[in-house]
Amino acid sequence: MDVRRRNITPPTTKDIAAGEPLKSHNKYPLKQPKASDALPLPLYLTNGLFFTMFFSVMYFLLIRWREKIRNGTPLHVLTLSELIGIIALISSFVYLLGFFGIDFVQSIFSRPNHEPWDVELEDHDKFLIREDSKGGPCVAATNIGCSVPVQGVPVVPPPQQEIVSSCEKSAPVLSFAVASADDEEIIGQVVSGKIPSYSLESKLGDCKRAAAIRREALQRIIGRSIEGLPLEGFDYESILGQCCEMPVGYVQIPVGIAGPLLLDGKEYSVPMATTEGCLVASTNRGCKAIHISGGATSILLRDGMTRAPVVRFQSAKRASELKFFMEDPINFETISLVFNKSSRFGRLQAVKCAIAGKNLYMRFNCSTGDAMGMNMVSKGVQNVLDYLQTDFPDMDVMGISGNFCSDKKPAAVNWIEGRGKSVVCEAVIKGETVKKVLKTEVAALVELNMLKNLTGSAMAGALGGFNAHAGNIVSAVFLATGQDPAQNVESSHCITMMEAINNGEDLHISVTMPSIEVGTVGGGTQLASQSACLNLLGVKGACRDSPGSHARLLAKIVAGSVLAAELSLMSAISAGQLVNSHMKYNRSNKDVTKVSS
Repeated sequence: MDVRRRNITPPTTKDIAAGEPLKSHNKYPLKQPKASDALPLPLYLTNGLFFTMFFSVMYFLLIRWREKIRNGTPLHVLTLSELIGIIALISSFVYLLGFFGIDFVQSIFSRPNHEPWDVELEDHDKFLIREDSKGGPCVAATNIGCSVPVQGVPVVPPPQQEIVSSCEKSAPVLSFAVASADDEEIIGQVVSGKIPSYSLESKLGDCKRAAAIRREALQRIIGRSIEGLPLEGFDYESILGQCCEMPVGYVQIPVGIAGPLLLDGKEYSVPMATTEGCLVASTNRGCKAIHISGGATSILLRDGMTRAPVVRFQSAKRASELKFFMEDPINFETISLVFNKSSRFGRLQAVKCAIAGKNLYMRFNCSTGDAMGMNMVSKGVQNVLDYLQTDFPDMDVMGISGNFCSDKKPAAVNWIEGRGKSVVCEAVIKGETVKKVLKTEVAALVELNMLKNLTGSAMAGALGGFNAHAGNIVSAVFLATGQDPAQNVESSHCITMMEAINNGEDLHISVTMPSIEVGTVGGGTQLASQSACLNLLGVKGACRDSPGSHARLLAKIVAGSVLAAELSLMSAISAGQLVNSHMKYNRSNKDVTKVSS
């Protein structure tokens, strides 16, 4: 059953004060005007008249034009009857197009049985935010279950209402605040499905008000409160059309600072957004050990985002011909020119092809400046595919992405070839620092790394997972700096190496990460909180003097933070401090030795 089609009456002040339950009828219908409202005759008679006139005139003109062709008479020489017929044909056609076109479009965009992921086809100008002088944003969603007056109307909690579902016979009592009359009318229309939830921003011209109305409508539809999800204090205009659709609030994630991380002679305070206790503290300890020992050094090995379309031919022979064409150095310059037209910063670096039967996968690799670059490389790939269609007209493009890229999935091609930024970061930790700061021994760390990160991961059949917890740090820094959190999958590919040097006195540690996918422009990097974290690191926005240097530095900082966290966690495990430290920083007073299984 589609609950969005229920007709639910917006509660009034009188109903709430009297303690009356919500009724199911709708007192605030919004009539949608139709083109048929202006017709002088009944709809079926008007349609029949114009249908008959249209096909009759069309038949008459076709007969006349066939006679002219047979007699050699020019078609542009018209008789009076033909001229009248053409005018009648155009008139009937305009009516049919106007009537059915307008009513059909209206029926599509006002249908109650809409899907939440539908996108309304409107001009982008309609998304410009304007101040609504008739009413402020709806604050009903922020006052659920309280008696705070909203716009001068006192709110009295309504009597308890039993909500029965298939999994629980009774649910907690929910009380909803009353918004303004205009907002209540819109909420009722959203609940009944007459106004699509996704269109609120474009219809109201106020993103915050749209989020509040959508939030209240959602609570009334599902019968549950989301009062703990914040609504106030967020700029909803900043995410319109680029970061998140149909918002109803935002999630709070605490941000901690680890550091200073001494990397390549400079200090960085690393922001980490996480809900895991001990993570920031552990990374901070690793940063301290690195700093005391003289800092870490990072090297950028590769910088290139990839996209791999899949195309199909009628035979494997034909697919191989395109493979040889793409990999021929003579043709690369032409392909690069076509690819590079898509962006000022996108520059094609290489194309690697793979065949599966008559299907060809072409993995394009290009630099993308300070952007993470997925959209940039996709546009370049589309240009090349359009260009190839001339010489290979039998090429059938099956998809702009064929998973040979490979994006947001663990893949050997990323582990071997790299994707995004490939970075190696190393440091030499003094033996004295290992003992005093990390509370362990160099030999014990080296042996544990071999057994855990190398042998243990091999026993598990790990793909790029030869580390202790690189994904922890990558995710935390990604969330803090506005990166795509799903790309943590390949960005966390890492192998941690440890070796005793200087006659076993000191420790050499390194992390090699072949596919760190980050950017400092676009996506979530321009949101206020994430932009502040990027500014803290000195990599906010694009670098004008050296395009791409901000994104490359961010990738190095990620690798340096992983190095610090690997060092600290491995030391905690080696010293047997892992459980105690987690219990301390998670504020747990339970004695785990006495907890029954």
